[in-house]
Amino acid sequence: MKIISKSVKETLNLGSSLARQLKPGDIICLKGNLGSGKTTLTKGIAIGLGIDKAKVTSSSFILIRQHPEGSIPLFHFDLYRLKSSGEIAALGFEEYLYDDGVSVIEWAEKLECLMPQEHLTVKLAYYPGNKRVFEFLAQGARYKNLLRSLRENISH
Repeated sequence: MKIISKSVKETLNLGSSLARQLKPGDIICLKGNLGSGKTTLTKGIAIGLGIDKAKVTSSSFILIRQHPEGSIPLFHFDLYRLKSSGEIAALGFEEYLYDDGVSVIEWAEKLECLMPQEHLTVKLAYYPGNKRVFEFLAQGARYKNLLRSLRENISH
């Protein structure tokens, strides 16, 4: 499924719509270049979970931010500065996955062999005119159902 966003507001709304489909233990893997909208989409997910979007930042020096105040806790990972999957494994990041929260992983392409078998990948790309393209790819039955629900939710 591909969606084009023409503004920050549309990206926030997309993230919020996605959040309404999420359950504890869900994993969202974001892939895309700098400026493609990963953090903005994460802010939208936070909004949908009842978390103040101002608390969601793209800080390359804080690798894991926990936001327990929402309807479902949000674990926000930013793997930009990490060089290898070994460094990521040393963080103990897998302890957060499948827990009572939703994990959103920016720069998920760096996970390599640590990539969870089942997850939702969102590939983000910047297009001229301040547009963003979001391509959703479901890995596993849970995420295929999630994507189906999201498609129905945003088509109404």
